Amino acid sequence: MTEIILHHFDSSPFAEKVRLALGIKGLAWRSVEIPLVMPKPDLVALTGGYRKTPVMQIGADIYCDTQRIASELERRYPQPTLFPKQSQALSLAFSHWSDAAFFQPGSALSLGTNKDLPEEIVADRSAFFNYLDFTNLPQQLPHLYSQFRGHLQLLEDMLSDGRSYLTGESPGWMDILAYFPVFMCRGNISNAETLLGQLHALRAWETRVGEIGYGVKTELDALEAISIAKHSESTTTAEITDDAWPGLAAGDSVTVTPTDYGDIPVAGALLRLTHSEISIARTDPRAGNVVVHFPRLGYRLEMQT
Repeated sequence: MTEIILHHFDSSPFAEKVRLALGIKGLAWRSVEIPLVMPKPDLVALTGGYRKTPVMQIGADIYCDTQRIASELERRYPQPTLFPKQSQALSLAFSHWSDAAFFQPGSALSLGTNKDLPEEIVADRSAFFNYLDFTNLPQQLPHLYSQFRGHLQLLEDMLSDGRSYLTGESPGWMDILAYFPVFMCRGNISNAETLLGQLHALRAWETRVGEIGYGVKTELDALEAISIAKHSESTTTAEITDDAWPGLAAGDSVTVTPTDYGDIPVAGALLRLTHSEISIARTDPRAGNVVVHFPRLGYRLEMQT
């Protein structure tokens, strides 16, 4: 099975990244709606515990983290590119700004200013976002507004020379990285229009990016996605780069854990380890034999004892 399956929910800003990437490439894909909060038993049957949104599935290969998903989409479907003007390395470095410095104050504002959020979502995100102190969140709001507004200004300044997109005349992954906190702001932060209202270059660019669309989406049931994994075989081959981690070999028992938040370890047998990716093989009673893929940056690899 080679069809793209995206496990996500509509309001997820990180899933918005991948939906737009699929739009840039004009790809057809299957959509599996996952719960907004834990537990997520159908998702973790595929991932082994990883709970972040989104997850991309192609057969028995399970791709975690939007960095890794973008790289895999580019490898499989190189045109139209997500990285115009050979900007892949620059874009992936840019992600550390957007995912942390830009996104994190925005996520805090989403929780601190949105009074309509259900209690179960607030409780789930309070446990998930371990970088936030929820004991005095109302007192932090002026600082968080100032930080988020400062990053919006950086984006406005990037676009102030009249360019259509961040890398020129074609949209790419850098635009998606800068766009997703704005998408989150529109949907979740009180006074979003006040924050964005005077940023004229940003607003025009926001409209252009939003018009990219999502490619061709059709729905898929979660149980059918698990069945697809169980009746497929991974196409991943073993590779251990010599200097990636001296002493590790294919087949070693390891865990892979995000280093920022949602830090649930995933255990399996090491299959690939390079300077850009980690892949582990694991077996699940429901999903069968799968290979779970992570980016190297932002993930802790540890030997199991």
